Amino acid sequence: MIEVRMPNLGEGVTEGTIVRWLKAEGESVGEGEPLAEIMTDKVNVEFESPAAGVVRKLHFPEEAVVKVGTVIALLEPSASSS
Repeated sequence: MIEVRMPNLGEGVTEGTIVRWLKAEGESVGEGEPLAEIMTDKVNVEFESPAAGVVRKLHFPEEAVVKVGTVIALLEPSASSS
């Protein structure tokens, strides 16, 4: 499984809010494809998936405030990379 972590979105930013998930559990996502919309006090961004795969677990609900570096989702890698 691939651990997807809350990204560091700027100097001095220690947490972000998951505004909304753009993929649901069980859905496929491509590398670089938007996975979630994240908001901080400085910026709103569409967070891109670090790898291609299937979303197996979303660890937080929408509107959750999460510290940078915390695992927010698990992806099962795509089998096509072998």
